[in-house]
Amino acid sequence: ASDVYKRQPIKEVEPKATSYIDLDIVNQSLQRYPDNKLFQFLSAQFGEAETLKLMAKYKVGTSKHWDGATVFWQIDYQNRVRTGKIMLYNPTTGKRIKEPYNHVTWVHSVLHKEDYNLKQCFFGEHLLPEDKSRPVALVESEKTALIASYYLPQFLWIASGGKNGCFNSEAMQVLKGREVTLIPDLGATEQWKEKSALLSGICKRVVVSNVLECTSDEEQRSQGLDIADFFLYSPSKRQILLSLIHISEPTRP
Repeated sequence: ASDVYKRQPIKEVEPKATSYIDLDIVNQSLQRYPDNKLFQFLSAQFGEAETLKLMAKYKVGTSKHWDGATVFWQIDYQNRVRTGKIMLYNPTTGKRIKEPYNHVTWVHSVLHKEDYNLKQCFFGEHLLPEDKSRPVALVESEKTALIASYYLPQFLWIASGGKNGCFNSEAMQVLKGREVTLIPDLGATEQWKEKSALLSGICKRVVVSNVLECTSDEEQRSQGLDIADFFLYSPSKRQILLSLIHISEPTRP
């Protein structure tokens, strides 16, 4: 029996194909912005016209799953839709609704897609092929990428979709040859410095910015604030802007 076992060819397990969502579903969501709670908040900061531009650029949608919820579509560099993250925001504060439960879910879950093989990509990844020379800034949250894009358009802002998100060598390949600045939330700088090693062999240049750590106090650190919080609420915004602009200058030979 052991000889028979040895003669059996070893079957290679083929990697499961990545699942995608129809682009029509994305396009159907790109409307009803007056009902969208995040749109309401951002419009109060930037005005409706500028907010509409941001929503169109990043293909941010509106969901009926919760009244006025936002959909952050993950569209890869080949314009394929990996999934969408549905989140609900307070239209006055711009903060996520976490009571009585955390209002966050996935489009593929809501659509009850069976055996969905999700491979996350960066939020904003679809912008990378359109603009190959602009330095990239990587942040954690999708909302932060939107807000930072308004304040510092000389960067192409993308989001990892969480502290870990799509921090893996496969997802990072889309940043090959780019100049990338990582801007972690307060308290995550050391963790992101470790993760930046994944990028060092891929990117033209990688910087992990500690600008938030340098301009924050103990209370702000304990809250884990991100750069969008400073842009919107902090008087030290100008200092942060100047620091980041300096970082974005190309390396001199």
